[in-house]
Amino acid sequence: MERKIVKVWYDPEGDFLEVIFDQRAGYFRETANDQVMEKVDAEGNILGFSVMKVSSLSQKPLEV
Repeated sequence: MERKIVKVWYDPEGDFLEVIFDQRAGYFRETANDQVMEKVDAEGNILGFSVMKVSSLSQKPLEV
């Protein structure tokens, strides 16, 4: 079974979280939530996501 690595990066100064499931070429696009962007490849497969203003999530969970 092939082992996948998930990369998680948090920038406390920018209050920014990025989670990447697959290290392939892609681009970030908007979602219905202003805080969340999703990274997709050319076919629209999700490769990861980013969350801005992570500290604001302390009151309730984020739904996307």
